[in-house]
Amino acid sequence: MTTILSIQSSVAYGHVGNSAATFPLMRSGIEVWPVLTVHFSNHTGYGHWRGPLLDAADVAEVVRGIDDRGVLGRVDAVLSGYQGGEAVGAVVLEAVALVKERSPKAIYCCDPVMGDVGRGFFVRPGIPEYMRDQVVPKAQIVTPNHFELDFLTGRETHTLDEVIEAAHALRTLGPEIVLVTSVVVDTTASDELTMLAVTEEGAWQVVTPLLEHTFTGSGDLTAAMFLAHYLRTGSAAQAVGQTADIVYSVLKQTADSGQSELQLVEAQDEIVAPTYHFDVHQVR
Repeated sequence: MTTILSIQSSVAYGHVGNSAATFPLMRSGIEVWPVLTVHFSNHTGYGHWRGPLLDAADVAEVVRGIDDRGVLGRVDAVLSGYQGGEAVGAVVLEAVALVKERSPKAIYCCDPVMGDVGRGFFVRPGIPEYMRDQVVPKAQIVTPNHFELDFLTGRETHTLDEVIEAAHALRTLGPEIVLVTSVVVDTTASDELTMLAVTEEGAWQVVTPLLEHTFTGSGDLTAAMFLAHYLRTGSAAQAVGQTADIVYSVLKQTADSGQSELQLVEAQDEIVAPTYHFDVHQVR
């Protein structure tokens, strides 16, 4: 059985971080071992929350405890998302190195959560540079949004060709596969959004309708689904298509519900048999 070690935040109410990734991965038939970096009452977008930010040493202890069971050799991939500080980032990299020592076939998928268009950076000063210089080069798969891609490559991209070239530039730092989410270029229609997967073999895009709704945790869901389907198929082209179908179908049901949090339980059938389907086009 495919197994993912997922090192991310957790919330009791709502779905972000591991709370957005674990159930969809399990519903997809994947074993998940969640390691928590925080356990908050709710995501920080509410402006107020309660609960602990776990010390990096405690996070490391959990990983070591899993290793004590002698099971890290079963892990097929490590998944990480928001990293609150350099110390947690270092623990993630240590965990990746340990997993690869125990399971040489394992890959690392990093969602370099740092900021977004319109919001700018929402992480501590120094984290973007740490992510760019230390974390991203160790990953085989990275899933930046358009804003994060531009930062990681020191570019401003306004056309699809420029985004593709930036993704290839990011690949030269270490990652083999770059999934760019929330791509908006000069030719993007006002009611559309693009997801783009770039590898050594080429670039593939999927265009979906733009939903007028704010979805906290959608990036975490996207990274998890892309990793799951890449592990299953070995094809970034197939994975980006399946991810777009699932994520849009879940987000559409969430938007229709009128709820602010991802409706993962209500929309769980969309994870295995999405209602909506979008064509994948090779663009390079």
